[in-house]
Amino acid sequence: MGMSTGAASSGGGSRRRRGKRRAPMSEINMTPMVDVMLVLLIIFMVAAPMMTVGVPLELPKTAAKSLSAKTQPITISVQAGGEIFLQDTPVAEDAIVAQLQAIAEAGYEERIFVRADGNAGYGTVMKVMARISAAGFRNIGLVTAQDTAGS
Repeated sequence: MGMSTGAASSGGGSRRRRGKRRAPMSEINMTPMVDVMLVLLIIFMVAAPMMTVGVPLELPKTAAKSLSAKTQPITISVQAGGEIFLQDTPVAEDAIVAQLQAIAEAGYEERIFVRADGNAGYGTVMKVMARISAAGFRNIGLVTAQDTAGS
């Protein structure tokens, strides 16, 4: 059994700490920074595929050329009361297809714009579009006014 002197064991350790100060560490410890970067990398790798918005589609590829400014589209207008106009002339619903075929220079590839009053009957507009489509015209577009109040 050994005896120890109390002075050396109890007071010696505390004196060393008080008397000797540690020098400030001037080196950067890279391990925590690398750990943080790896965690961020994993988070972004997992989150990136989820950030794509929309329905996955396989869109068709085309070599479409710009629209020529020489050809004006044929305009069909439907007023609120149900009156139908081909360009600026009134036309009966039954005569739309015959008159379209007569004035269409590009045949069934002619651009046709359908303009309808906001208060026009949905059924009337759909009947006009159905007749045009059933006749073989496929390049049909609906014309709307740009909403500037919403933006």
